Amino acid sequence: MIDVNKFDSMQIGLASPDKIRSWSYGEVKKPETINYRTLKPERDGLFDERIFGPTKDWECACGKYKRIRYKGIVCDRCGVEVTRSKVRRERMGHIELAAPVTHIWYFKGIPSRIGLILDVSPRVLEEVIYFSAYIVIEPGKTTLEEKQILTEREYRDKKAEFYKIVTDPLETDLKAGQLLSQDDYMKAFQKFGAHSFESKDAFLAKMGAEGIKDLLRNVDLEKSVAELKQELKEASGQRRVRDIRRLDILEAFLKSGNHPEWVVMDAIPVIPPDLRPMVQLEGGRFATSDLNDLYRRVINRNNRLKKLLELNAPGIIVQNEKRMLQEAVDALIDNGRRGRPVTGPGNRPLKSLSHMLKGKQGRFRQNLLGKRVDYSGRSVIDVGPTLKFSQCGLPRTMALELFKPFVMSELVQRELASNVKSARRMIDRQDNEVWDILEDVLKERTVLLNRAPTLHRLGIQAFEPVLVEGKSIRLHPLACEAYNADFDGDQMAVHVPLSDEAQAEARLLMLAAHHILAPKDGKPIVSPSQDIVLGNYYLTIEENGREGEGSIFENTNEAMLAFQNGVVSLHTRVGVAVSSMPDKPFTKKQQNEILLTTIGKLIFNSIMPKDFPYLNEPTNENLVHGVPEKFFLKKGEDINEILAARELVGPFKKGFLSDVIAEVFKIYKVQRTTDLLDDMKTLGYTQATNSGITVGVADITNLKDKKRIVAGAHKKVETISNQFRRGLITEEERHDRVIGVWNDAKDEIQDKLMASFDQKNPISMMSDSGARGNISNFTQLAGMRGLMAAPNGGMMEVPVTSNFREGLSVLEMFMSTHGARKGMTDTALKTANSGYLTRRLVDVAQDVIVREDDCGTDRGVEVSAITEGNEIIEPLYDRLLGRYTMKTVFDPETGKKLVGKNVFLDEAKSQMLIDHNVESVTIRSLFTCKTRHGVCRMCYGRNLATGTSVEVGEAVGTVAAQSIGEPGTQLTMRNFHTGGVAGGEDITQGLPRVEEIFEARNPKGQATITEVGGTITAINEDPATHTREIVVHNNDEEKTYTIPYTASLAVAQGDVVERGDRLTGGSIDPKHLLQTKNTASTEAYLLAEVQKVYRMQGVDISDKHLEVMVRQMLRKVRVMDPADTDILPGTLMDISDFEDQNAATIKSGKVPATARPVLLGITKAALETNSFLSAASFQETTRVLTDTSIRGKNDPLIGLKENVIIGKLIPAGTGMKRYQDMEPVADVPLQAEEQTVNELEKKYKSEENLYEKIKNDKAPNNYE
Repeated sequence: MIDVNKFDSMQIGLASPDKIRSWSYGEVKKPETINYRTLKPERDGLFDERIFGPTKDWECACGKYKRIRYKGIVCDRCGVEVTRSKVRRERMGHIELAAPVTHIWYFKGIPSRIGLILDVSPRVLEEVIYFSAYIVIEPGKTTLEEKQILTEREYRDKKAEFYKIVTDPLETDLKAGQLLSQDDYMKAFQKFGAHSFESKDAFLAKMGAEGIKDLLRNVDLEKSVAELKQELKEASGQRRVRDIRRLDILEAFLKSGNHPEWVVMDAIPVIPPDLRPMVQLEGGRFATSDLNDLYRRVINRNNRLKKLLELNAPGIIVQNEKRMLQEAVDALIDNGRRGRPVTGPGNRPLKSLSHMLKGKQGRFRQNLLGKRVDYSGRSVIDVGPTLKFSQCGLPRTMALELFKPFVMSELVQRELASNVKSARRMIDRQDNEVWDILEDVLKERTVLLNRAPTLHRLGIQAFEPVLVEGKSIRLHPLACEAYNADFDGDQMAVHVPLSDEAQAEARLLMLAAHHILAPKDGKPIVSPSQDIVLGNYYLTIEENGREGEGSIFENTNEAMLAFQNGVVSLHTRVGVAVSSMPDKPFTKKQQNEILLTTIGKLIFNSIMPKDFPYLNEPTNENLVHGVPEKFFLKKGEDINEILAARELVGPFKKGFLSDVIAEVFKIYKVQRTTDLLDDMKTLGYTQATNSGITVGVADITNLKDKKRIVAGAHKKVETISNQFRRGLITEEERHDRVIGVWNDAKDEIQDKLMASFDQKNPISMMSDSGARGNISNFTQLAGMRGLMAAPNGGMMEVPVTSNFREGLSVLEMFMSTHGARKGMTDTALKTANSGYLTRRLVDVAQDVIVREDDCGTDRGVEVSAITEGNEIIEPLYDRLLGRYTMKTVFDPETGKKLVGKNVFLDEAKSQMLIDHNVESVTIRSLFTCKTRHGVCRMCYGRNLATGTSVEVGEAVGTVAAQSIGEPGTQLTMRNFHTGGVAGGEDITQGLPRVEEIFEARNPKGQATITEVGGTITAINEDPATHTREIVVHNNDEEKTYTIPYTASLAVAQGDVVERGDRLTGGSIDPKHLLQTKNTASTEAYLLAEVQKVYRMQGVDISDKHLEVMVRQMLRKVRVMDPADTDILPGTLMDISDFEDQNAATIKSGKVPATARPVLLGITKAALETNSFLSAASFQETTRVLTDTSIRGKNDPLIGLKENVIIGKLIPAGTGMKRYQDMEPVADVPLQAEEQTVNELEKKYKSEENLYEKIKNDKAPNNYE
């Protein structure tokens, strides 16, 4: 086998008949597979051992040679080589065809490649190939033209006309002047040879692939290319388009060294038998790959054709057999591409070679991009409340099976088992020693946990395994959010990293403790939730008048003692001497004062880092700057008076706890944050348990005013209906007003309900703390369910006035089902859509990797806040954070320099710019990055997942795709949480819009944009045509735009507009914007539009992820005028390749080509990549391979997918070349005892005082 690390690129091309024969180990002559009695492969058949190799390792077919010692010997009895049986996966055979056949990919593809080479229409080609018509090869001295099509009758007439008079009867029994039928002519021709009839003036016409092959062989590529180039100068319209296509194909053949006639095959390869296996089933029947059936058809027809040719059968029978052979080969290569597919049992179309490559179950996606791995297990997950953040619980039996080889090795090494066999038996018996060794083996090891669907990189993380009883995997509760897991039956898979490198990578890069921030926005993904939030909320509640209120304690220990003895409660407001907390960052003045707090907050602060500000109220000011002054008791003040006058401070809710985690991470980084999370989890669980919070039916209280509110709403609806009946309002207005009335009623009930809820009500506490549920849930429980969603996407006018506490009537229940079912079906459908979007995003950006430190660009992008009307969608702070400046930033008021060029904007600098009212900043952006095949560190900025500057080798394209795709799926899935209640937020508006933008489609409700800048001089209305005319005027020109009457205007008369500005409401077509304005405006527009969709849904995504995608969509240019270059007009090229070609052209003193930028949708952009392996494994596999094989394309193996496909390490992260040459170095210094005397001799040169030196050495254990 070839070593994948020995080559840097891969080429694909057409195989010539000689090449096919050179691959082959022998010709397959018979359609037989295996003998039904002996079950051994038949000789010369599809499984022949002489051709493909032995079925058993080191054993020939007849059994004369067995064992490895006969390696390489070919048996003289059966002719089988003695070797490994796995050669049956590699060795190919071939079938010698009795007549040539065309390859269906090159004839049937769009455009037909053979058609383009010969300049013949596909319809005509089909007639010739399938023996319906003749094609003229040589016109001779007749009136025919080359490539002219003749029907059977025309062909006969022409032949008869040419040979009407047989002038010289020779020694034949023919008479001069005799008319011959075609059959008679052919017989005479075969009997007496060409000289009797054929002359140099004769014409030659053929049917089938033979004729096509002759024509292809006659094509003079160089001459044709020269003629076409000449013709292109005058051609226009459709002819020009066809000429460009033909020129493209002919040049491809010329440059690649492929011969056009190779698309017609004289021999077809037979793939190795183990790739098309045949296996025996229990009942003695056989299951076989469809390919064997297809090959069998080809061999049968080929053998029949050979026989017919030997028998000199009539022409029409031979033709029919040739056509059937052509169809059999078509079915083998791509079944169903032409005509009805060949079917097997049960009318199922057979899977051909093309189907083996295509689609999700094809070779690329099923076996090359994703493989099944051993050392893996899966089980249901369960909560592990006692685990540390970087641990997971592994069931004992599963762990033993996963780590079996390691345990066996250890058993043998410790001499508890004499050999591997007995070690395996000990494990099977589960002896006591085995468990102790398993514990030792697990120390310092990590395992990977994965939950499907893996939407982003946090779907696989590493944990240290802890053995647990039972059969379920235990997961740390805080790891759930990253996995989007819950404990209602979810399953997870465990994988064991085997090699030392894999172990190191898992521990250093993938350990769960390192994944605190989400890559999509840089905010903590590990935030407390549910019980943890509830416990800490309960802990930090303040209450008036609780026992011991106003007590003052000398130190925290005294306060805790008082609490333990029941003198004060958790929620009692007390005073504690600040001097007893010397590590906390209090000011000198505060050190001598008393802090007003509660026992609960003292407990909460005990888990925080020592020098972290004391948290006394859930505000940002307290978190960043310390406890506000109002919480300190000055000398001489009465604590009871102060407490009586002060309002209660709210408890710590979910949002605040997340902010605390983020702040701790910012200051103390990973280790301390994970410790805090574990402590917060333990504290939360403990306090939630102590609080005794439960939910019972009595906690849901009915609202007294509800009946009155519902009755009032019914009256309003009656009034509206009367107005409609009297014709005062339209049906649409009536519907909207009714909906409005019921929504108002529900809102009123909701407000009253929340006002009536006691703060200590458990349901209220859960909602308020952010632990579980929201206001809408409680309105449905205790108020009314309200309006339901109708199946058509609208709303039902009749509301559900009952709530779940009262119970719904049968009719109400029935009405509810519409919305609930719609929720479920939408979820299922949109999850698939979102997953498909993610797949396309990954594919288009997978080769974007950080390649260098600085690309040295001199261009940047000016950014300001993204707004929609008066609403800020994305604030400037978010757009600046973690980026580098491109230009110096000055204070807009004073002109003073604030930040220099190429400076990293961290939180402090970004906030400082906002504080100085800076409205726009020019930053380094991926849009202007000059790095080839990737981006540079300076243009990318901060890696959001680590909070530090991005490393060279980071696969930022894949991270970007996951960051955009993952929330899309999250939002579509989150649909069912509203239970189908009308008014529930839903990304239906969102996902299709995101797809529309990324696929660069013409948007629905397209806006009209102006193609000239100037002033709007008039807006005229034309009632006759129901249109308006907008006139834009400037000094050079005037342009009028006609828009529908219904379109909303975005401008008024007298407004000044620039080129590309919107004249009407709606979405701009980005392709039109690119033509009208420039690339920078298009990039900014696309980015802002996607941000609007996500931010409106409350999802934060960093700009840089969207920049990666938009950059990929705009990386191509279309050549308009090739000038002196070799490029064809209309060619799509990478910007960098185009610039290289032009630079070389200018260097040689010629005129460079001109091109215009092109916006491609992500699917098109992914298929237009320079890597044919990546494109073929994405979509349209056969089209991509057809095209690239003609061009003899070279895949430089730059991206991730193509390297995964061929089994190389990916060129990102630790797979980069810079990490490949590293040698593992022992961290521990070598012990002197382990060193040989020779090494010591080398070190100390002279032998005499060698031992003296060792004896006198202060540290004898540190020889290096």
